[in-house]
Amino acid sequence: MHGSDPHFEKLPPYSGTDPIDTSRPHRPVHLGDTAGSTTLTLSTARPGRRERPARPAPPPLPELRSTRKSGPGPVRRRLDAMHPAVRHGTRRVLTLLCLLPLLLILAREAPRLAQRPLVLGYGFTVLTGTIAMLYIAYSRYDDPSERMLRVRPRPKQLALFPSLPARPKVSFLLAVKDEVDYIEPCVRSMALCDYDEDLLQIVVVDDMSTDGTREVLHRLEAELGITVLYLEKNLGKKYALVKACEIADGDIIAFTDSDCILAPDALARCVRALVDHPELGAVSGHARALNVARTVFTKAQDVWYEGQFRVAKAAESTFGSVTCVSGPLAVFRRDAIYNYLPAWAGDRFMGAPFRFATDRQLTGYVLGQRWRGKKLKRQYADSPFVTQVDYPERPWRIGYVQSAKVWTNVPESFRSFMKQQIRWKKSFIRNLFFTGSFMWRRGLGPAALYYGHALWVVAAPVMAFRHLLWAPLHGMAFLTLLYLCGVVLKGLVWGLAFKVDNPGDGRWRYRPLMSLLSAVLLAWLLPYSFATIRRGVWARSLT
Repeated sequence: MHGSDPHFEKLPPYSGTDPIDTSRPHRPVHLGDTAGSTTLTLSTARPGRRERPARPAPPPLPELRSTRKSGPGPVRRRLDAMHPAVRHGTRRVLTLLCLLPLLLILAREAPRLAQRPLVLGYGFTVLTGTIAMLYIAYSRYDDPSERMLRVRPRPKQLALFPSLPARPKVSFLLAVKDEVDYIEPCVRSMALCDYDEDLLQIVVVDDMSTDGTREVLHRLEAELGITVLYLEKNLGKKYALVKACEIADGDIIAFTDSDCILAPDALARCVRALVDHPELGAVSGHARALNVARTVFTKAQDVWYEGQFRVAKAAESTFGSVTCVSGPLAVFRRDAIYNYLPAWAGDRFMGAPFRFATDRQLTGYVLGQRWRGKKLKRQYADSPFVTQVDYPERPWRIGYVQSAKVWTNVPESFRSFMKQQIRWKKSFIRNLFFTGSFMWRRGLGPAALYYGHALWVVAAPVMAFRHLLWAPLHGMAFLTLLYLCGVVLKGLVWGLAFKVDNPGDGRWRYRPLMSLLSAVLLAWLLPYSFATIRRGVWARSLT
């Protein structure tokens, strides 16, 4: 629809040879914190309107198979050439044919389920849910940046959503603390993406880094013309991002994490999805591991990331109800989140501040503002985020843009991996009490996906105890073996789905390892995370 706009057109491959201008002045401005307790320095190098020097080239993408440009395969090309209705029907048939072996397994075991429900029930349920999610993701999902979605609100309801400008302004925000080894390529990929420079506002917040990150940012702000806020007191990631939102003036507010690198067209694709579909209040990009070759953990996580985005988020996206717009690339309409930023920053759970960035929670404010929005705004009625503009509560949908690629550094050691998983489990628990209170109102499909996943996560430690401890102690080692075989089967299914989307990539073999790790070890983290949910900081470490 808007393919003729300059900021939507793809640039030629970058070579890293463009000249870099370091002559632009930088002008520090001191602002007072709204709470009266924090001082920050706003340093901006963006001059007034004048002739700009040539932009430096974006950082080169990593030498990863997932970054290589490849056209669609023969099956995809034939499907794309079909009439939409024919294409949709053909995709359903092809997906069913691919899932036929799993359906035959279910059909074979179904008569025995009534006889041995305790032995077969959990595995039968998990396999049924896996098949359903794969079917939805591969037969129904369309990338909203590439074509208009088939399932949209009715015209009367669609009129509730104001259209964005054809060329909206974007505020791209980042909070960082002690990321000196990763921050430069991240900021460069943000500032030098394929988007109109006049419509792109980059704001980076340094949350009291002490490892040299500030020195890197001083250099980048002079070179790239970005805006940097230097906090004089550590506030935490959520508060740091909200400080950036105080000066963000874009129609769209985008976030990324400080150890990520974005594909040049990633942001523009997400913007295109929001412009073409006014009912979308937010979209998530597609993340893969940047440091995939480092350890066995990074290889397994890369394959797992692919499935969580390509399958899980794609399935949720077909219902307009993606439940987590993930941090590596989270793109929101301003009017969908602006009034709820103080609630996000000041979120409390079980009587204490909840300190994590909680991508799920901010997503929940978009999904549930029809039922929770007025109450949240009343709680922060004196906040400038509420008093400045009171946006109506709308029945927003949330999508996923598979073609918006971003690569993030994943934990390399077992210890850092476990810390990450505990943070994520805590975020899941907190969000379950919020989003879980209204998700049933969004329809049968979204509710089934959300509560089905929640039930699987909650049941995981119970199933691990029953199959890995109780069964062997009671002479039922065969039940343990059957459980582990089922876990491996599920991992193989997800691994084959990875292979379908990434032909020639042999890392699909690591997916069963991730399933075993989840069933044998990660399942036990849920009760521990609940018991320690008041603890936590946002700083991360890969090692």
